[in-house]
Amino acid sequence: MVRVLATGTFEILHPGHLLYLEEAKRLGDELFVVVARDTTVKKRKRTPVIPEEQRLKMVAALRVVDDARLGSERDMFEPLYKIKPNVIALGYDQKFDEAALAEEVRRRGFNSEVVRVKKHNTNAFCKAEEIIKHIFKLRGK
Repeated sequence: MVRVLATGTFEILHPGHLLYLEEAKRLGDELFVVVARDTTVKKRKRTPVIPEEQRLKMVAALRVVDDARLGSERDMFEPLYKIKPNVIALGYDQKFDEAALAEEVRRRGFNSEVVRVKKHNTNAFCKAEEIIKHIFKLRGK
């Protein structure tokens, strides 16, 4: 059984998320998804609109996802110890250096392949930020 791990904020679930997770699932047999905690999102970009428990519930409801769980507030690598992924699938826009991530994963005792999922030619509504901008535009702000 090849276990694939995908991670993300999954703020305002949209078609881009589904495309990412479908591509990740094609890399193996089981897809595990780690949803970023609210505290982690606040440190990196902004306060999430949708609380972590609701984001987790939405991701877990997707047919392509075999298991979804919240990430760690202490160490982003902590979930790997339970999941033991064979493949870590990065989204095309995730801010990770693939080589550095692969090195850290190996240093922690995992033999996981790090793969970057390619960008799809889709409409502008495949990023939460674009959806939010469009809503404000429609409201005249």
